[in-house]
Amino acid sequence: MKSKPILKPLHEQTVVITGASSGIGLVTARRLAQHGAKVVLAARNETALKDLTEELQHKGCQAIYVVTDVGNEKDVQQLAKTAIKHFGGFDTWINNAAVSIYGKVEQVSIEDQRRLWDTNYWGVVYGSRIACEHLRVHGGKLINIGSALSERAIPIQGIYSASKAAVMGITDALRMELEQERAPISVTLIKPGAIDTPYKEHAANYLDTEGQNPPPVYAPDTVADAILHACTTDVRDVVVGAGGKALTTLGNVAPRLMDLTMSRLMPYLQRTNKPSLGVSKGSLYEPQQDGQERSDYPFVLERSLYTDLVHHKAATAAMTVLTTAALIYGTGKALENRTRRLSKRLPLPTRSRQP
Repeated sequence: MKSKPILKPLHEQTVVITGASSGIGLVTARRLAQHGAKVVLAARNETALKDLTEELQHKGCQAIYVVTDVGNEKDVQQLAKTAIKHFGGFDTWINNAAVSIYGKVEQVSIEDQRRLWDTNYWGVVYGSRIACEHLRVHGGKLINIGSALSERAIPIQGIYSASKAAVMGITDALRMELEQERAPISVTLIKPGAIDTPYKEHAANYLDTEGQNPPPVYAPDTVADAILHACTTDVRDVVVGAGGKALTTLGNVAPRLMDLTMSRLMPYLQRTNKPSLGVSKGSLYEPQQDGQERSDYPFVLERSLYTDLVHHKAATAAMTVLTTAALIYGTGKALENRTRRLSKRLPLPTRSRQP
């Protein structure tokens, strides 16, 4: 058995969080400050980081920032050194920074694909290795932000899906290695579904329309709740949103059915009616306008009942069964209706008679 990690109450913790200038990272940083944690904020946009740091300090929080490109290992090393120098160390490290691309696998340039992997995969690897050097001695928490797409890829965001699958793989492997050596480190993977953040505004886009994420869409506070819970609890992983859980569960139960369904629906559900202005690089290479927690999705679920109940095993099992059954039923009805419409339009093949 591993040495049990000592996870302090939030008000006694120092927390490092990457991607803190917008979306999930921004909401989480503010929530951590509300609970009395000291925070070390990291992102590429210095203006947004400075504004956030001053906001939190004005509210009585001990906060500092470090301009960091997580795809650069030296930047991540400097982030850890600054946290140790200023606060004497850290108790929780959250690898949250990520970028995305809307576009087909064969359409997106290799250069852009590599840049996404620098942030989404190598940023997590650098952060995890550097954090564990400190936490192996002092104990504490490592939280990596994956995605519901870690387990179920979708078309049009294949490169992002692949990077998040790699994040899940490296996180699971690292957890087992730390357990084998009985290191006092708790490792959690958070897997959000579609979240109302500036994700689509920051994503690179190869589509002829602006991109969006398919429903259901959840508030970023639902992910922040899961992250704060993981800071003080030795939990293996958390899926945020019943939609994401149903997607991954049904993908495991009926993978070919999901392939067929998603190949037909997802290319359309990820497009808007607004034409794009050509290929956009989004925040792949340079930070975009930050400081926003949310985007402009018309209907957002402010709570996830599934995630609220996820730590109660019986409730979790029941919610999984119900959401999966509902998705199977809905998918079956959609395919049945589609087949019925096609059968009305196309003549049925006739079997030739034997002479």
